[in-house]
This record gives sequence, C-alpha cells and structure tokens, in this order.
Amino acid sequence: MPRTTPPRPEDIASVFPELAPLARQAVRLHPRAGRPSVHDSSVGGPLLWPADEEWPTCAEEHHNWEPPVSLDDVRRRRALLEAAWLRPREPGEDLLDPDRRAYLDKLQAGHPAHAGPNALLPVAQLYLRDVPGLAGPEGADLLQVLWCPLDHHNGLPAARVVRRNAASVGELLTDPPAPADVEHYGNYVPEPCVLHPEAVTEYPAPHELPKELADRLHDWGKAQQEDSEAGPGGAYYQYALSVSPGWKVGGWGPWSFCDPWPMHCETCDAQYRPLLTIGSAEWDGGSGSWIPLEDREEPPGPAGLRSRANPPMVTIGRSYSMQIYVCPTSFDHPHLEVMQ
Repeated sequence: MPRTTPPRPEDIASVFPELAPLARQAVRLHPRAGRPSVHDSSVGGPLLWPADEEWPTCAEEHHNWEPPVSLDDVRRRRALLEAAWLRPREPGEDLLDPDRRAYLDKLQAGHPAHAGPNALLPVAQLYLRDVPGLAGPEGADLLQVLWCPLDHHNGLPAARVVRRNAASVGELLTDPPAPADVEHYGNYVPEPCVLHPEAVTEYPAPHELPKELADRLHDWGKAQQEDSEAGPGGAYYQYALSVSPGWKVGGWGPWSFCDPWPMHCETCDAQYRPLLTIGSAEWDGGSGSWIPLEDREEPPGPAGLRSRANPPMVTIGRSYSMQIYVCPTSFDHPHLEVMQ
C-alpha cells in the first residue's frame, strides 16, 4: 500500500516568500514490515552482495555502556515479547509467566565484548529506480548502507556506504556473516521492511535560518496557534511546515537538541549535503500532521511489540535521528554521520 503525506496545513512559501528558494525535495521512505528480497529496496532486508566480495567489518573502538548481546538474542527477545503482547490476557495478568520472564532475563544479560573486527549489519538498500532524485556514480544504480551495530566515539553506529551496479553482481552471497556483538538493547538492529517512497517538499529547520526570519516564523506560528491549547505554538513551522520526520533521502537536516555547525568535506572542503536520515519514529506527539493518510486509523486487534510509528524498530539516542551526509563534489569522498 502506498503512503501519502497529507498536504501541509499552510503554504509557507506563500506566507514567507524568502523561503521559496530554500525548498528541497526529500523522499520519505515509509518503511513498513515486510519480506523484501535482494532485488527490492528495503530497510533491514538482504543485500544484493557478490559472493566473491569480502563482507565489511568494523575494527574501530566500541563504547559499550551495557554488555553487548548477540543478534540472535535480539531476535529471540523480540519474538518472545511480540507473542506475549499479542496473546489474550485476563485483566491484571502479567505479560510474562515466570518461565518466560527468566528466559527474557537470560536473553538480556549480554556477554563480554568480543575481540577483533565486528561484521557489519545491513541497514538500507535503495535502488535508484525507486527513489526520485537519488544519484550515484556513472553506472551505479544501487545504494547500500551497512553499519556496525554498536556505539562508537560519536554515540552512533559506524556506517559504510556502498554504491554498485546491480547487473554486474554475479553469484550472490546468501549467508553473510552476522556481527558477534550488537548494542545491548538491540536499538541498531533494523527489522526487515519494504519501502513506499514518496517525494515531499521541505524547508530548513529554524536552526538553519537567519535569526530575524526564524523569529518572525516563531511569532507567526504563535499567532496561528493562539486558539489551540494543544498546538505547537511558536514551533508550528518547525513541527508541521519545515522538515519531515522518519526515514528519508535528501531534504534538510532535522536539527533538534543541538544547533547546526559548519560541516565540510575533509577532502575538498565542500559543504556536506544530507543523503540518508534514519529516524527513530515517523511521527510523534509534535509531528502528527506528517502521519500518512493510510496510517491515521488504529488497526483492529491487539498491538504487538512493533510501534506503528517505528516499523524498523531502530532507535537513535533518545529517539533522535541519525543523518549520513555526503560530499556533493565526489561520491568517493568520505561521508559524515551526525545525530540530530
């Protein structure tokens, strides 16, 4: 089923014409639970990977605030809790019986960190045919993103970006190595999702605008929301009219708990541009206007473990976003990872 973002409550570029030149296209990916194949664009799905190409690993220092766990531990824990949430229960009945609780505790205990390189985990696979505006080097029609599912020096998993020509992949790697260690809570283990890409228009977050314009947008938003006790008030532009939440390609950065800073390519000093945003949720209490039309009604029946707003079950920091920025002058230059 496609996903459709509702029209924005205001045509903000008509109200503030100085925003019009700053409009950018973003492609909301709308990941939803599914069974993607190597020939599909996906989040957390299998990658079209050549059998004769080495699977990437991470040898960087890891910052394990809690003991790491195995990939199987995360999947078993999720399966256990999913079944528990879906089974009928009497009023006041515990979610887990003592045996299941003991099993869950065992799965959550963790283990000592392994020495040596850690195999990377597939995060996203994007065929250029599916994502409007997504570009690659000449002949490349596939973008693949993997990461080491542990915290690193910046408090984020370490990402690897791979671009390739799908037609040149011969024999496929069908059983890639799994990471020995993943983050304790499984926050960096994406569940397999199919995608429903949708192009939308974005404008910069107030943090990236001149102060005078940001102040006027704040005052205007406050005036628009003065009769609504539940509205975002002066943050109306930020939450409803500027940057879309969730997983997306391109667009603007979702600045939140910190202010922007100069981000320039370490090779050529060009200003980085957003490539991929990995969101902790496609909507929350402040961004409800971005909920797709197809997701407005609660589905019937009991809800499982997976949140409707976060089908991949990925959480960045305290429900923030991770952005991968790339150099606009060369696909070969190093990328940058930022938490926002």
